[in-house]
Amino acid sequence: MNLLVYVDDLILAGNNNKVCEAFKNFLDRKFGIKNLGLLKYILGIEVARGKDGLFLSQWKYALNIIEECGMLGARPVEFPIEENHKLALASGRLLNDPGMYRRLVGRLIYLTVTRPDLTYLFMFCHSSCKAHQKNT
Repeated sequence: MNLLVYVDDLILAGNNNKVCEAFKNFLDRKFGIKNLGLLKYILGIEVARGKDGLFLSQWKYALNIIEECGMLGARPVEFPIEENHKLALASGRLLNDPGMYRRLVGRLIYLTVTRPDLTYLFMFCHSSCKAHQKNT
């Protein structure tokens, strides 16, 4: 049996339903937990069950980031920033609410660290070639 706890969310998983049910009842008696049923979504990750196992997706999470930025209808571009574009500290007018920018950056960092396939790509940034771009 496995128990994952994040703040006030619990995920209980195991291969013995009786043991899991007994433990769930114990937690309910001790702490008054609310059973939300089978896991479908947690921490930006959708969970689907199939005959071959569990399938995890962050499609909804990524789409939510795009929507929150007002870019839902935006057309894709080959490069997300102009070539040789330089950003510098304190260039331009400061944001009225830097919290929104920090939230976006934080959500993008979370997306990459929970997706090893995206994180893996960073190791080729210093000397990328066409094969890297094609496989990205």
